[in-house]
Formats: sequence, structure tokens, C-alpha cells
Amino acid sequence: MAVLRVKFTKTKRDKLAQVLWILNWISVVTGAILFSLGLFLKVELHKQGEVMAERDIQYVPNMLIAVGLIACAINFLGGKICYDCVDTTKFLRWKLIMLPYIICTFFFTFCVLVGALMCYCMHWELEESLNLGLTEAMRFYKDTDTPGRCFLKRTVDMLQMQFQCCGNNGYKDWFQIQWISNRYLDMSQKEVVDRIRSNVNGKYLLDGVPFSCCNINSPRPCIQQQITNDSAHFNYEHQTEELNLWMKGCRQALLEYYTHIMQSIGLTVLITWLFELSVLTGVRYLQTSLENVLRQGDPNSESDGYLLENSFMETARMNLNIIKSLGKGNQIDTATNGDPNINVPSTSKAHYGPDNVPPKQITEDS
Repeated sequence: MAVLRVKFTKTKRDKLAQVLWILNWISVVTGAILFSLGLFLKVELHKQGEVMAERDIQYVPNMLIAVGLIACAINFLGGKICYDCVDTTKFLRWKLIMLPYIICTFFFTFCVLVGALMCYCMHWELEESLNLGLTEAMRFYKDTDTPGRCFLKRTVDMLQMQFQCCGNNGYKDWFQIQWISNRYLDMSQKEVVDRIRSNVNGKYLLDGVPFSCCNINSPRPCIQQQITNDSAHFNYEHQTEELNLWMKGCRQALLEYYTHIMQSIGLTVLITWLFELSVLTGVRYLQTSLENVLRQGDPNSESDGYLLENSFMETARMNLNIIKSLGKGNQIDTATNGDPNINVPSTSKAHYGPDNVPPKQITEDS
């Protein structure tokens, strides 16, 4: 029994073909949108590449770019097919191509769905990449004279000012690393030497942060040094002075920024998938209804369109039998080494000698 059978007149078939022609051209535009979104995401990730660990997080934009290009090609071909299907005689050109086209389009729409899900599943990998990358960037913040790291200070400062954040998880992360280069430390001062000697690793650690952590909305001048020392500043309590520094960590700020982008892109891709699936369904109805017209021989007659000629279980069983037959064919080819002239001997007793006795046993008895 056919699945979702619908009866079409010639007028309905012609209208369906015209509508599908328009929808396929709209799908070409949506494919270009997917390509643009993938390119946009790739550029946005590349902008903060210096504060991200070298993990493979580019697979999502690459997937969107590939899907967008394939969508343009597939839907362009689909538009041409649907335009020709208005005339039944022109449909004969595409009759053998339409079924492979529908199968390929079905797997393509599945890839679009996978791309949408990947946009929502990228959160944890992105968070881990940002966590490792920001930690490394802060550790090399002071190395302005080292080739390959000389621009990290500027990158981190611009990041903290642009996203209004400080440190990896918060401003206290700067207390645990030496972010001031030794070339700017006066080793003749006893305070500097004592602070370095007091640290096991010989680092100059202090309760201070870079200037880029200062909150521009703070009503008082920014306090960067001796942040935890209330007595060092007039009318100051570091536990309550939350407006003086950016309290949000840069990992959280960047993660929220990219999560918003990924959710917007994922929703767009999901809508595109639903649209592509509806177009594919229409093309399938058009194909089956036109094939039934050719069987009847009258181009003006009514015809049935359906998604599957048999039920889901029958279709699955039939495909499974085809796969099994192909497997058996491969086994026979392996046994004969691909030579059809070689006969595989049978172990059936019908091929034995008289009285169903194997030839070797007959020889021994004689």
C-alpha cells in the first residue's frame, strides 16, 4: 500500500511543477545564505584565533560553506527539472535521473540537519578551546619582545576592552601570573627583589591587573594596584567596589557572544532544512505522478502521487533483501576469483557416485 497517496489532475501537476520551480530557485538563495553564514562564522572565529587553543573548531563553518555550495548546485538542477516537467514529453529526459536526484537530495537534507545540530553541539568544544587559549595568552602577556608573542598584549587588552571582561574566569586570574615583564622591574628596589624571592617559581606576582580591566563606568579613578588592600586607598573596600573593574571573565563573555551567533545560525539552518525537506517532498510527488501518467499513456489523465510505493516495512524489507543478494553475489565472486567459467563443486549427495557413495569410497571398495 502506497504511503500518503494523492491524486493529481493535469492542472494540479502543472501547478505543482511551476511552484517547485520557484521554490527551487528560492532554495538556491538559501544555499547562498548558508554559504555566507559559514563564511561569517569562520571570520568571527579567526578574529579571536590568538586566544583560542589549536583545536578543530573550524569544522562547523566549513560544513556550512560546503552545504551552501552543494545546495546551490542541487537546487539549480532541481529548478531545471521541475521547469521541464510541465511538459510530459520533456519529462522523459529526466525520468532516469530523477530517482537518483531525489536520493542524493534526501541525503543532502540530512547533512543540513546535521549542520544545524552541530551549531548547537559546538558549545563545549568552544568553551574548552577558549579556556586553554586565554590561559596561554595571559601567560605570555608580558613577552612583548618574543617573536610570535609580541602582539598578544595588544590582543588581550583589546579583547578585555571590547567585551568588557577581565582575565579568564575573572580579574583574580591576573594575581596568579606574572604579567609585567622583567625589563620594567627595578631590581635595585628591595620590595621588588623580596617579592620575587618570596615566590617559589621566582615570579613577580602582585594583586594588580592591566589597565584594560578598568571599568569605564566606574565613578572613581581606576584602581589597578593593591586591589585587595583596602588601607592603600581612601574610602575603598575591594569586596564592594564591583564597578571599578570588569567582573565578568573573558571566557564567559566570548562564550556568550559565540553562543548567540551559533544559536542564530543553527535556527536559520534548521528552517532551511524544513524548507528543503518540503521541496524534496513536492519533487517526489511530481516524479511518481508523472511516472504513473507514462504508464497510462494519456498525458491528460489523472494519476496518483505518493512518497513510497509500498509501506515503510515492505520498503525496508525489500531494500534489505537487495543488500543481502548483493552480499551473496560478492561471496560467489570471491569464491570463483571473479571467473564465471569456474564451477564451484557442490557438497550435495546428489552429485556423488552410485548409491550416493562418494567417488573415493567407491574406488576403495572396488
